[in-house]
Amino acid sequence: MYIQAEYPSTGLPASRENQRRSLVRNGRFLCLCLVLLLTSGCASYGVIENKPDTTADTGKPYSLKTWAQSEEAADFIFILAFSGGGTRAAAMAYGVLEELRDTPVTVDGRQRRLLDEVTHISSVSGGSFTSAYYGLYGDRIFEDFEDEFLRKDVEGALTASVLRPIHWFTRKGRTDRAIDYYNKILFHDATFADMMHPGRPMIIINASDLAWGIRFSFIQDYFKLFCSDVRDYPVASAVAASSAVPVVFNPVVVENYPGCPEFHPNPQAQALANQSTEVAEMLKGLSSYNDKTNRKFIHFVDGGITDNMGLRAMSDVVAVAGGAQEMINKTGRKLPSHVVILSVNASTERHPEMDTSTKQPSMLASMNAMTDVQLHRYNAATVDSVRKYLDVWATKLSTSEHKITPYFIEVTFEQVSDEQLKLFLNKVPTSFDLTDQEVDALIKSARELVRADPEFQKLIKDLATR
Repeated sequence: MYIQAEYPSTGLPASRENQRRSLVRNGRFLCLCLVLLLTSGCASYGVIENKPDTTADTGKPYSLKTWAQSEEAADFIFILAFSGGGTRAAAMAYGVLEELRDTPVTVDGRQRRLLDEVTHISSVSGGSFTSAYYGLYGDRIFEDFEDEFLRKDVEGALTASVLRPIHWFTRKGRTDRAIDYYNKILFHDATFADMMHPGRPMIIINASDLAWGIRFSFIQDYFKLFCSDVRDYPVASAVAASSAVPVVFNPVVVENYPGCPEFHPNPQAQALANQSTEVAEMLKGLSSYNDKTNRKFIHFVDGGITDNMGLRAMSDVVAVAGGAQEMINKTGRKLPSHVVILSVNASTERHPEMDTSTKQPSMLASMNAMTDVQLHRYNAATVDSVRKYLDVWATKLSTSEHKITPYFIEVTFEQVSDEQLKLFLNKVPTSFDLTDQEVDALIKSARELVRADPEFQKLIKDLATR
C-alpha cells in the first residue's frame, strides 16, 4: 500500500523516509534563513529583460485575440488551469496532459485527441513549469519532462546555489540564479515568441505585482501597459516570477516604459466596477501602470498570492473587456459550442502534526500553516466564483439557434476515494524535491480523477453524440 511502501531511493519504510526528508528540508530552510539574515544588508538588483516596443512590427502578437481567431479555436474554448504547489502541482498538471493525450474524440468528423482541443493553459507557480514546457515543446513533454524536472532535486540545486559564499555578496539575486538554472535544465533561453506554434494552446503564466497586489499575466494584453512586447521576453523569467516566493526569492523586475496609449476602462467595464469592489480594485491597479514616473519598475512575485488556482486570468480579462459578449466582440472570434474549464487543484488538506503534541511547531511548520489557511479559503472562493460566472457567460451568449454548453471539471485530492491514498497525497510537501513514488502517485491519481469526473464524462458523451 502507499503508506507502508518502501521508498526506492533509500529502501527505508515510508515513515522513516518521511522523517529523514523532513529533517533535510528543515535543515535547508534553516541554512537558507541564516544566509538571508547574513546578506540582508547586501543590495541586489533585478535584471531588466523586457525591452520597449519601438518597432512597427505587423506580426501576430502574443495575445488573446491571436488565439481567438485561430482555426483551432472555432468550436471550443477549452481552458486548463494549473494551480501552484511546487513539483506536486507540476506532476498533477502533467498527469492531466497525459490523460487528455490518451482520450480520443471526434470533432467535425475527424478523430482527434482531446488534448488537441485545448485552447488556453493558465498557470501559477509550480504549474507554470508544466504549462511553459508544453507550450514550447509540445509532445516532447511526454518524453523527457519527468527526468528533466519532476524527478530532479530542483530545490537542492537552488539551495546549493544560495549557500555558495561566492554568491552572497554579488549584485545578482537569488531569482536571477534560479532563472539561469531553469534555462539550463528546461527552457534554453526561449522567449514567448517560441511558444507561438499553430495548433498549440496559448500559455498564460501568472504572477503577482508585489507593490499593488495585482494579478498579472505574461501576455501582450498586459504587456502593452508597459509599452513592451512580450514576444521578446524570456519564458524562464516569467516562470521564475510566477513561482518566486517572497523573501526566499527576489522579485522579477520589469521596466514600465513610456510612449504608448494609457489604459482607461471602457464604459462596460466601468459599469461592472460600479457593481463589484473586486473589479473596481482590479481596474484601479491596471490604471496605476499609467504612472510612468512613480511606477517605473514593477516587481513580480509568486502568482499564488493573488490567485493560486490560475483560474482568475480568464475571468479578469472578461471583466476588463466589459463582459462575455464584449470579449467575443473584442477578439473577433466565433461563438463556441462548448466552453470547458478544467481546474487542476494541487492544494492539500490540512493534517497538522502540531495538534498531536504540546511541542512548539518549527518556523517552517508555522509559515506553512499560515499559508495553507489563506490559500484554502481563497481557493474555495475562486472556484465558486468561476463556476458561477461560467454558467452566466454561457447563458448570456447562447441564442435559440446557437446554444453554448459549459463544463467545469475539477481535479482535486478531495475526490480521491481511497483514504490511504488520499492521506498519502495530502502529505506530499510543497517543494521542488519529491520521491519517485510521490511523483508516480500524483501522475496516476490526476489521470484517474480526470477520467472519473462527471463533467468530463458528460463532455466526452456530448462530443460522441453531437
